[in-house]
Amino acid sequence: MKVHKFPVLVWKDVAGFYTASLVDAEGAVEILVPVVSYAKTSREAVSQIKQYITWYYTKNPWAEAPSVSSSKMVSYKVKVRPEFQLNGRVFPYERNLTLNVTVVDCTHSNGMKSAAIPRLGIEFFYTQGQLRDLVRHYVQRRVSGQPPKVVSRLLPPEEIFLETVTAKTPRETNPTDQSACVASLSRVAEPMGTKTFKSRFSRPFGRDQSVAELVKRLSGQGSNVLLVGERGSGKTSVLLEAIRKIERQEKSTERPHPRRFWQTRGARIIAGMRYLGEWEERLEQVIEEVSDIQGVLCLESLQEILQTGGRGPESSIAAFLMPYVERGELVLIAEATPAELDRSRRLLPEFVDLFGIMPLPEFTTPEAHAVLAEVLGQLNKKHRIEADPAIVGECYRLHKRFMPYQSFPGKASSFLFQLFEKKSKKGKPPPRRDVVDKFSVETGLPAHLLRDEEPYPVPEILDFFRTRVIGQEQACQAVTELVSTFKAGLNDPRKPLGVLLFCGPTGVGKTEMAKTLTKCFFGAGTVSERLVRLDMSEYGGPGAAYRLMGTRERPGELVRRVRQQPFSVVLLDEVEKAHPDVFDLLLGVFDEGRLTDPWGRVTTFRSTVLVMTSNLGVSALRPVGLAQKGTPSYQAEVMNFFRPEFFNRIDSVVSFHPLEPQHILEIAALELKALGGREGLDRRGVTLRWSKQALEHLADRGYDPRYGARPLKRTIEQGVGVPLARHLVEHPELRDCFVDVEVHDGRITVY
Repeated sequence: MKVHKFPVLVWKDVAGFYTASLVDAEGAVEILVPVVSYAKTSREAVSQIKQYITWYYTKNPWAEAPSVSSSKMVSYKVKVRPEFQLNGRVFPYERNLTLNVTVVDCTHSNGMKSAAIPRLGIEFFYTQGQLRDLVRHYVQRRVSGQPPKVVSRLLPPEEIFLETVTAKTPRETNPTDQSACVASLSRVAEPMGTKTFKSRFSRPFGRDQSVAELVKRLSGQGSNVLLVGERGSGKTSVLLEAIRKIERQEKSTERPHPRRFWQTRGARIIAGMRYLGEWEERLEQVIEEVSDIQGVLCLESLQEILQTGGRGPESSIAAFLMPYVERGELVLIAEATPAELDRSRRLLPEFVDLFGIMPLPEFTTPEAHAVLAEVLGQLNKKHRIEADPAIVGECYRLHKRFMPYQSFPGKASSFLFQLFEKKSKKGKPPPRRDVVDKFSVETGLPAHLLRDEEPYPVPEILDFFRTRVIGQEQACQAVTELVSTFKAGLNDPRKPLGVLLFCGPTGVGKTEMAKTLTKCFFGAGTVSERLVRLDMSEYGGPGAAYRLMGTRERPGELVRRVRQQPFSVVLLDEVEKAHPDVFDLLLGVFDEGRLTDPWGRVTTFRSTVLVMTSNLGVSALRPVGLAQKGTPSYQAEVMNFFRPEFFNRIDSVVSFHPLEPQHILEIAALELKALGGREGLDRRGVTLRWSKQALEHLADRGYDPRYGARPLKRTIEQGVGVPLARHLVEHPELRDCFVDVEVHDGRITVY
């Protein structure tokens, strides 16, 4: 058995939940984000980390072991100064705040020292005597300038401690003939004929013809095959099924060494390599061993092989393998998506030409239904239950519409397996309703919007927007129509969920409406994740379109964020300030709901709502945020500014009108209500109350005729939030009581 030990920091929040964060300074566990778990008990949180480490080293037995020999928890006090940020302006807090920062101090087996601050996602190496200064430097750089709400989350938790997680994983076994030496091969590749490997994949439903063709191709001498299909189309499953058939055929022959199929990838080949030419030597040994056992090397990703090993494709692993493949000394099988195949041809076309292309076609709707029905039958037989056949249709409908980056049957069959796994333990089949519930959890789309049989009265939708965006009846009506169209399933599936243009003065609720629309479509508490906000004034120069779309060197901001979260509201602020090339870029997005970057990779916008904001037509009105007679014709201004082909692709131009005085009072009440719901008050059981006079005082001071209601938030934060914070700090005994906001002598008083 292999033993891996990692330090894990565990803390308890005010809600009573435990968070466990893995400390991995050297990156032995190769991940893009920190490993963090959440649970009701500390034991459960640590157990989740342990399970992940065990799974990781089982899947990646070549990965480096952690080098941390000892660790301890230390604390340092760091002074930071929060800042209020509003409309690009910064308002510093009047005094510094002192944070008690918990640091995990690690000593490595090679004598090096490292430190980690898991609550801030900070890890660094240091030399003796530098720790205190470096902690202060990194914390101040990360925290200073943040609003008090963010800084308050870093206050000392109720409980914090350090644990050591120990995970044991089995050592690799060599399943090949004892006569064959495959020491180098077993370090960089995994045999595909083992039961452990085969158990990870289901059999390829509906791919019998493709399996037969692949067996025929592999039966020939020196036949290199490239399986091409979208993600989830079953490429690896088809390959495994073909391997099963070939191995059964070869058992009846007199071959001295049965053919062996080994799977690898570029990152595994170069893992642990430190010196120039080291991976080339390793690969030479691998090729020799594969040749000795008459084996086949299977590549997980064709494109990765072309991008790993050197600075370019000419010095990559693919270029190194090419002479051996040309001479017939090495047989390769690779996988790629159509987009990856196009990119690979541009990188090194002579390497791609060595393969025989075998495409896996997309399933038609009847074929997909038949495959899913077969999967359902297998699951019923396995779990000895009888599920409703309507599950198949519901599963297909949801995945076809909202999961564009994966193909059938992979995405839907995996969904069904997970759905049955939970219900089968109780011996009950999953009802049709559970399909929508599980899909809602995975995507964030509210279940009531996905169910055709569940009513959703239009007045309720309208009231949802009215209570959050004050004084904008026309805008509320427009977005309600959008939600109703989506609920009825009448939106065009080939286009975004909606393309809206919000026009009007500043400070009247355009951005707030985008946030509210995000809450409506993707649930409460997810606005920060589901709202993709881009300031188009930053994309007014030449090359702006490539900054959004991306180049061959790096992905664009718009493409990157939408691919990270395809279920989102995309907010393009001040769109009229963008470069004309940006409008040309958006034409395809509005019309087809997709965008193709220079690498040929397609990003879909069909599960997004595109919202643009503009101040067109406002310049004639002064002051900007006050209600005026003769409201400008935003429609006319928009039509004059945008080209007809761009304007005609906008679903709705929504006008936002200047606010009336009574609207400011309603907005002030909403802001005070939001302040009263913050964590510090909630954990103490303190309820915030305010008088009518205090509300009118705040509304009068917070409303600026030039900026509408926008400065109101800052006024409430400074006039109520800061005195309230002082009051709570000075009276820690306050629990389960009321705190009143009143006006005395023209000043806000909190008591």
